[in-house]
Amino acid sequence: MMSTEQELRAFGRLISAISGGHVMSREEAFDAYRQVILNLQPELQQGAFLSAHFMRKPSIEELSGAWDAIDTYDTAKVTAKIDGPVCDIVGTGSDPLKTLNCSSPAALIVAACGLPVAKKGARLVTGVSGASDIFESLGVDLDAPLACAERSLNEAGICYLPGEAFLQSGWARLIASMRFTTAFNILGPLTRPCGENNCTVIGAYAPEVSDTMIRILLEVGIESALSPYGMVDGKDPKEGIDEFSPCGPTRVVELRDGKIEEYHLTPEDFGVKPCRFEAIASGMSARENADSVLEVLEGNYDSSAADFFCMNASAALYCAGVAGDYRQGTAMAREALATGKASRKLEELIEYQGSAASTSVCS
Repeated sequence: MMSTEQELRAFGRLISAISGGHVMSREEAFDAYRQVILNLQPELQQGAFLSAHFMRKPSIEELSGAWDAIDTYDTAKVTAKIDGPVCDIVGTGSDPLKTLNCSSPAALIVAACGLPVAKKGARLVTGVSGASDIFESLGVDLDAPLACAERSLNEAGICYLPGEAFLQSGWARLIASMRFTTAFNILGPLTRPCGENNCTVIGAYAPEVSDTMIRILLEVGIESALSPYGMVDGKDPKEGIDEFSPCGPTRVVELRDGKIEEYHLTPEDFGVKPCRFEAIASGMSARENADSVLEVLEGNYDSSAADFFCMNASAALYCAGVAGDYRQGTAMAREALATGKASRKLEELIEYQGSAASTSVCS
């Protein structure tokens, strides 16, 4: 239902104020984004607000209020009936250098190490394939009910949550019509479709984005988080990847116990031999990238791609406190691959979220 004339004018005044430099409180931002998400303002006013707010550079308090609105009004939820940590591994996309999809196989490896993973993702943002494209190629039905994902999480220790499934009408409507950057580009990877998710590894397409996302996660109550921005030796540091890099240093912003710190890591910190970027570069199609994932899961353990996946799995294990440090986490990830546990975890995921699941397991 459209707002009253008084509400329309009030929103218009807010747009003008933001354009002039006004900074909203968290509550004010929550209400403004609520009106956008619920389509309570004309599209012209919605677009003007989103553009003005992003161009003025949103504050952490404002972005936290916007996150509150997305979480309250537009995020369908699954429930983890699990004691202990529940992790998520995701990247922002939009990174300058395009790699093999890493967070998807890393999630399978992490789950094989015994850490439950509620992994979210979406179709490609930039490049060849996003997590949804990869999991679909591997046999996951993106149209399966969220009930299937919830059961998979609770019984198999892993689920895949496509943004197409858990983000409801507001997000879908806005993303379909926008062709410009807004706060949603930052907030999308921070959504929490599993309310029990309390630790996350979230790669960033630029160093400053890591700082912003971690500060928002602190505000919204995440207990521990890591945000890597990976670099490649021999390339401009501004051209990086939204993962821990086996090709050069990685800048990490870490949230733990309410405190934020920044540091740098090298592949050697994970017990990994550095590799050339070409060894982990994206293929030409989602199917090709999915096949690269399968090759590692099915036995190609001594490869740069396997190192890449294990490094990022290690980060999740460290973030959740399952591994004491990155080197130990990498060793655990390698064992999960070598014993076939990670490959079996994919089989379990497909059992619950494959094409047959909605008519059998989740009926």
